[in-house]
Amino acid sequence: MKPLAYRMRPSHIEDIIGQEHLVGEGQIIRRMVEAKHLSSMILYGPPGIGKTSIATAIAGSTSIAFRTLNAVIHNKKDMEAVAAEAKMSGQVILILDEVHRLDKGKQDFLLPYLENGMIILIGATTANPYHAINPAIRSRTQIFELKPLETEQIKAALTRALQDEHRGLGGYEVTVDDEAMHHFANGCGGDVRSALNALELAVLSTKADEAGHIVITLAAAEECLQKKSFSHDKNGDAHYDVLSAFQKSIRGSDADAALHYLARLIEAGDLESISRRLLVMAYEDIGLASPQAGPRVLSAVQTAERVGFPEARIPLANAVIELCLSPKSNSAYKAIDAALGDIRSGKIGEIPVHLKDAHYKGATALGRGVDYLYPHDYENGWVKQQYLPDPLKNKQYYEPKQTGKFEGALKQVYENLKRQK
Repeated sequence: MKPLAYRMRPSHIEDIIGQEHLVGEGQIIRRMVEAKHLSSMILYGPPGIGKTSIATAIAGSTSIAFRTLNAVIHNKKDMEAVAAEAKMSGQVILILDEVHRLDKGKQDFLLPYLENGMIILIGATTANPYHAINPAIRSRTQIFELKPLETEQIKAALTRALQDEHRGLGGYEVTVDDEAMHHFANGCGGDVRSALNALELAVLSTKADEAGHIVITLAAAEECLQKKSFSHDKNGDAHYDVLSAFQKSIRGSDADAALHYLARLIEAGDLESISRRLLVMAYEDIGLASPQAGPRVLSAVQTAERVGFPEARIPLANAVIELCLSPKSNSAYKAIDAALGDIRSGKIGEIPVHLKDAHYKGATALGRGVDYLYPHDYENGWVKQQYLPDPLKNKQYYEPKQTGKFEGALKQVYENLKRQK
């Protein structure tokens, strides 16, 4: 009674449809299997394209025992049982669905077994692992992106299911019209699981003629497959492509393109990602060129979150158009990244003595370091003294831009201070 898509999962690597760039002759996963030397891996891509099926086929093509768990449903004790089996047999393949949902406790438990190779992890996820998976897990795995199946490949999977008498629908006498087959294959948005289960529903719900023959028409296919006019998995890799295009359109001041990508994100119902990205852009891309853009975007985002969809689209559109048409400056963003770059490369140096904490030996009674010049004691609140460590004393991180009145004024002050210094 299991769904057709589940029953038709490939058991060996030769049965996999599509993903030729990974499992085709001479490709990396095929070479791993043929060499009998699997390494831990993460398979990611849109839903319904066969990630878990491929993981099962890979494992089934080896002589190593494998177990299947789900990072959400199964707990640490289930993983302990897999680890105990690995200790007994020497090695176990763990197929782990929703691998990006591993909590810290499960991750910490798995890491040493991945490190010594007793457990070979084959993780499956719709999330982009470069964003969603712990770096400690990523560093111990190979990451492979799976591609959505093409229409002809989905037709091949459907035809195989219609012909398979043991696992598929071969026990029925079925004819699928060309238009219906095309609708199943093309209307599923690359989701072969959806196409297979819609085909099964069509076969089981269509009344046979007097000779026991079932004909699946386009009308039946349309009833059984709710065609996706918009395919967007907000946890999948395509989601990050839309977010990227969204930000780049705003950065490029193309309001029409930005509204298009905003509409995609709204259609996906992902208010959280929209809000976060708009707030980031207000400071990363607009920044000091229009300092009030940040507070106004925050207000728009808070309003959107308060009212929810569909009305949330209105304040979001206001924010997007303003950001698109605002002057742009990334000077603050580049400045802090430059400073972080020095820190991370070891360019730090000793803090000047006169800036050190007042509690160290030698501080004055007023809580000032030795030889520290207190700016408020001087005209205009500025005094010439060194603040950066010696190795960096002439370093300039902030490169001001002349983007408008506000940053133009900052630029003038900054350059005046630099000259006096």
